[in-house]
Amino acid sequence: MKAIILSAGQGRRLLPLTESVPKCCLSLNGKKILEWQVEALTAAGIEEVLVVTGFAHHVVQDAVNQVESIPVRCLYNPFFALSDNLGTCWVARGEMSGPFVLINGDTLFEPAILERLLHGPHAHPITLASDRKEAYDEDDMKIISRGDRLERVGKKLDLEHVNGESIGMMVFTEAGARSFVSKVERLMSGPDGLARWYLSAIDELAGEGEVGICSIHGLGWCEVDDHDDLASAARRVGTWSHAPATDVFGFVPPLHQPRGRDPS
Repeated sequence: MKAIILSAGQGRRLLPLTESVPKCCLSLNGKKILEWQVEALTAAGIEEVLVVTGFAHHVVQDAVNQVESIPVRCLYNPFFALSDNLGTCWVARGEMSGPFVLINGDTLFEPAILERLLHGPHAHPITLASDRKEAYDEDDMKIISRGDRLERVGKKLDLEHVNGESIGMMVFTEAGARSFVSKVERLMSGPDGLARWYLSAIDELAGEGEVGICSIHGLGWCEVDDHDDLASAARRVGTWSHAPATDVFGFVPPLHQPRGRDPS
């Protein structure tokens, strides 16, 4: 299966670190964020990775050129400075012709999360990985679900009804891919298409009964939006087991025992 990583943004909340380096290429415990992601994808059995780039495309391309153990390609979004990530999905829509996994470029995760998502029942054409916690803030991508069905996803949902959050990862069947591409094209043709998130497409598809959820509660993940997130991620990613014995950038690490999972 193919994984598509959305990494077109700069990550302005991480300035000055991202002045000339995109967020996905920031170093985290000696490895780029993108490297951690590709390692986890490889460990979960993903066979091909497409990285949709924008800001400092050449920096990401240089990093991708070092990958040895799995096919990784870049697709450049020349409109990244004018659009939000709905536009990035629009640029990549030609790559969404069959089953695939979609991942935010700032989501870090242990392989067990993707394994659970991929090997779930897939009762819906699209399945969103979700977690839950005691309280949610305005920056969380919140969800409202009923059973295994997603009803709403967005940052501005009524907290009285919110019962989880999106971690920035979802899997599409072939039918789900068709529905998503059609919705992305329709929304992009609207007057506010350039300003919209791709999750607005998922929100509408959820209202049409096409999106389910898969709980990954208890498994380790995090997102990197700002400096505090980066520091937190540095403390956590090393505690997750990332199988393979040889990492994707050609470095052979010493044998070690996994330090266990870090529940979110």
